[in-house]
Amino acid sequence: MHNIRTTSPDLLTPALNRRHALLGTLGLLALPMATQHAVAAAPAKSKQAHPAVWPNASQVPGGVARLSLGPSAKRPTAFAGDVPLLVMGDAIEWTALLGIPLAATPGEASITVRAENGSEKQVAYTVTDKQYREQRLTVAPRTVDLSPEDEARYVRERDHQAGVMATLTDLRPDAVLQMRVPVPGRRSSSFGLRRVFNGQSRNPHSGMDIAAGTGTPVLAPLPGRVIDTGDYFFNGGTVWLDHGGGLLTMYCHLSRVDVKVGDVLKTGEKLAAVGATGRVTGPHLHWGVMLNRAMVDPALFIAA
Repeated sequence: MHNIRTTSPDLLTPALNRRHALLGTLGLLALPMATQHAVAAAPAKSKQAHPAVWPNASQVPGGVARLSLGPSAKRPTAFAGDVPLLVMGDAIEWTALLGIPLAATPGEASITVRAENGSEKQVAYTVTDKQYREQRLTVAPRTVDLSPEDEARYVRERDHQAGVMATLTDLRPDAVLQMRVPVPGRRSSSFGLRRVFNGQSRNPHSGMDIAAGTGTPVLAPLPGRVIDTGDYFFNGGTVWLDHGGGLLTMYCHLSRVDVKVGDVLKTGEKLAAVGATGRVTGPHLHWGVMLNRAMVDPALFIAA
């Protein structure tokens, strides 16, 4: 069981607090004068927590930064290096959502924001260190010490998926980024674990593993379009979904794929079935979330 994560008013960014204050003031000014006096005279009520904001902010390697860009009549553009960032909001307040790579060095960093007139500014943020646990696994030796043929296959698949991960389409104007968990089950391996396969260190775990039986339906966590399917050396049966704005999700080790490239899915629609294909120790779903080409913690997008 996992705790439900919410964002209290005290933890909201100053930009969000300004936004709520402005909207509250506008609402009060719209009331008849007698009602305004009644509101002013009413006894103070206990603080109500604002709804959680998705994704939750966590400025650590593998986390998501929510960076205020201030007000603007039109949506500004923002970049991490030359990679465009997802920008949400409206004329009152725009926010850039930045996926922080697991390999990011803790310390000061910045993004570039470009206004409609072409002027640019830097918005600074701080990446805080986070120590992820280590996980030791025993798998088939051929999936750790690759043969020349398997190495060549892996390189081809890596290059292909690099193109998939660079997908960038427009975000729907009404997009809500709270995700549903794609399959029920116990989280058998958390995001960011330092992986040791057969005694050899490998890249950190870049997704959330959910234990479930082979054949369990895998459902879309948000509306999205299928941009890739395949059977890959490490990932086994795989599906990638594009949710717009550089937000992608991936599903690995599938026993069956029920969609094809170009299919458009609604939240909760079936896309595949859980399996044990690729480099695995048993049946489970590996669920990955990518934001501006950085794999980030899926837990930041779900309520529990």
